[in-house]
Amino acid sequence: MSSSSSAAAMLLLFLFVVSAAPATAVNVSYDNRSLMFDGERKLLISTSIHYPRSVPAMWPGLVQLAKEGGADVVESYVFWNGHELSPDNYYFEDRYDLVKFVKIVQQAGMYMILRIGPFVAAEWNFGGVPVWLHYVPGCVFRTENEPFMYYMKKFTTYIVNMMKQEKLFASQGGPIILAQIENEYGFYEQAYGEGGKTYALWAAQMALSQNIGVPWIMCQQYDAPYPVIDTCNSFYCDQFTPNSPKKPKIWTENWPGWFKTFGSRDPHRPAEDVAFAVARFFEKGGSVQNYYMYHGGTNFGRTAGGPFITTSYDYDAPIDEYGLPRFPKWGHLKELHRAIKLCEQAMLSSNPTLLSLGGLQEADVYDNGSGACAAFLANKDDKNEAVVVFRNISYNLPAWSVSILPDCKNVVFNTAKVGVHTTIVEMAPENLQPAIASPMKDFKALQWLVFEEKAGLWAEADFTITGFVDHINTTKDKTDYLWLTTSFFVDEKELSLKNASRPVLSIQSKGHAVHAFLNKELQGSGYGNGAVFNFTLDVPILLKAGNNEIALLSMTVGLQNAGPHYEWVGAGITSVKIRGLISGTVDLSGSTWEHKIGLQGEHFQLFKGDDLNSVNWASVEGPPKNQPLTWYKIVLEPPSGNDPVGLDMIHMGKGLAWLNGQEIGRYWPRRSPINDQCVEICDYRGKFFPDKCDTGCGEPTQRWYHVPRSWFRPSGNVLVVFEEVGGDPTKISFSKRKTSGVCALLSEDHPPSVESWSLTTTENNNVTATARLSCSDNAYISAVKFASFGNPVGSCGSYIIGDCHDPGSASVVEKLCLGKRECVVELSEENFDKRLCPGTVRRLAVEAVCS
Repeated sequence: MSSSSSAAAMLLLFLFVVSAAPATAVNVSYDNRSLMFDGERKLLISTSIHYPRSVPAMWPGLVQLAKEGGADVVESYVFWNGHELSPDNYYFEDRYDLVKFVKIVQQAGMYMILRIGPFVAAEWNFGGVPVWLHYVPGCVFRTENEPFMYYMKKFTTYIVNMMKQEKLFASQGGPIILAQIENEYGFYEQAYGEGGKTYALWAAQMALSQNIGVPWIMCQQYDAPYPVIDTCNSFYCDQFTPNSPKKPKIWTENWPGWFKTFGSRDPHRPAEDVAFAVARFFEKGGSVQNYYMYHGGTNFGRTAGGPFITTSYDYDAPIDEYGLPRFPKWGHLKELHRAIKLCEQAMLSSNPTLLSLGGLQEADVYDNGSGACAAFLANKDDKNEAVVVFRNISYNLPAWSVSILPDCKNVVFNTAKVGVHTTIVEMAPENLQPAIASPMKDFKALQWLVFEEKAGLWAEADFTITGFVDHINTTKDKTDYLWLTTSFFVDEKELSLKNASRPVLSIQSKGHAVHAFLNKELQGSGYGNGAVFNFTLDVPILLKAGNNEIALLSMTVGLQNAGPHYEWVGAGITSVKIRGLISGTVDLSGSTWEHKIGLQGEHFQLFKGDDLNSVNWASVEGPPKNQPLTWYKIVLEPPSGNDPVGLDMIHMGKGLAWLNGQEIGRYWPRRSPINDQCVEICDYRGKFFPDKCDTGCGEPTQRWYHVPRSWFRPSGNVLVVFEEVGGDPTKISFSKRKTSGVCALLSEDHPPSVESWSLTTTENNNVTATARLSCSDNAYISAVKFASFGNPVGSCGSYIIGDCHDPGSASVVEKLCLGKRECVVELSEENFDKRLCPGTVRRLAVEAVCS
């Protein structure tokens, strides 16, 4: 989000202070139906926004978008390894300013769910647990283990006391209504035997002893003891039942998308299926539903876990990585939330009655007998639509959909009918501009500074041993990099022409990546992936007579973040051999290897970009291209305008990037296999799984890397890049994320706008279906690329006129929309010829340009 739009959002937030969560204490309790606030029941929509995955300047805007999207609650983990950098060395500044984030939520008039954990998984490095804790003598994570429980309780208590001191629990007048201890431990508890059961019970009792005045939850914890509430994490939780009839049905993680790993495809979950899952959850008695994620954000620096989790944590969430609402998903869910809230009174004052409407069709009816009545009509058939009769009225139910009737008569929302517009978003490139050279504001040519790493030892070895060490145990995650070097002698006879084929350097590693150098020259690289960490690299080499030096740069790409005993999963080289020599295979695994932790540039702290290390940089007219182990530095102007910014690294290889000392993160435009299965159009019908609707086969998993606007100075911005394998730095550019177009596809039988629907009117079904088009702020509709009323086919960006078409469609849309930021087009007789296609349900398709 831009700095100016962030400021505007902050101002808007303060305008809402009057409606902020009350400063008086609230008693949060529960029974089997719902949470209660001073005895008042509420259904709650919650949204995951992780504070360190964005920046403070973005927080007000993100929270406000959640509120505008119909949410009541913001949820976040607490990231232990971001806060306790070493024992008792705490950090709560900048992106880790937890108190500031919670207070922004409070100022917006929203509640907060604080998932303290402090193990969080979350595709976050080491699951959020500090790496230093693994090296505390005798420590074993997440089981009955005194060192682990001691530090876990100490950190949990520290966070609880911080929240208490700031009066942030609802029992003190603050926004925090629920707190979580541990995370998804039920998946792994059996792997720890009796120690696991004892630990889970201890964690619950330890949490309760904190006396925070609000309920505690444990997600995916089948044996959570009362009064701790066990909750559900899944793509679907409508069939979930808590382990006690005294507890409400809570869904802590509804995954509206999925995460990515470097070298994989791009997963997407259709808005229709997300809405179906949410509607079914509330239909079946759900009380609190949380989107994980609502805004995924960015794994800045080296915070990504996995391993191989991308720097982007966009998650195909309703708010994208850059802070922009993702249409239609954000808008479709907003309408769903409004529809559910229209049913709230009836749902919380009566028990549901289940009615069969067919083989795969059913209704859940909430009727309190005093005038409040709401019904959910569900079609669970994942292929066919159905016509059902409910209370003597016929209803058409698309396949895999739920219709919501807030008055048990009129449909206000159907999960499969998307009425909101779809935005076309592009990354508009902008060349790097050199910093202003003089008060006259003349521009000079880009001035590149370069620092070249040595392949191998850049200083005295940290240690020398026979064989190999575990990479993670050696670096302790202070760096991604570990150098290993050895040398071996080659007799001239081995280079005889009789041996036509070249020898092969064969390297085996348990993860995650390696660059292999022979006599200072890069020979090749090997990598694991998000599914299989270990790998073998076989690369032909050209040896010389005499001594040959092998230097291996072993790398991690984020640490394991979940699984039983995950802290013991290692990485690093396990075997090095030379195959194909006349004398046979030479096994260097038992040779003497010198080890050096990290890079020389890291030692010099070149990433800070300040002038303190200028002695190490060399000025060049043109930066070297396709050169491995090279640091680049350039001083730049910020990109123009206020749009969100990404760094385009498509022409680079693999490495790290910083702006003004801030960690942008790992970059790696690694391509997914071109022969993977991807889809052009996703069928929302049927149960979702992570690879159901993948796109991007053969394309880079991540090309652009988010650079928050608040990180830019007015001038003199220092970009530092470390390139591992070689690329073309002259082709690095900024790209601005813009909404370039907008589409709408709406049928005549679409339910009326949820916002215009009222329980007090009997004319809801007579409202004309309406298409709404909206560009982003400071943009307007400048052209209509396509418009057809009739039976157009296709999707946004590829609509085609069908055999039934009103030729005046385009002129109607142009008259109503051109020159406007947003417009409304009614599917009425005044606008379109409804004599066309008699006996069919007609629809309107529009694609417009935003400028």
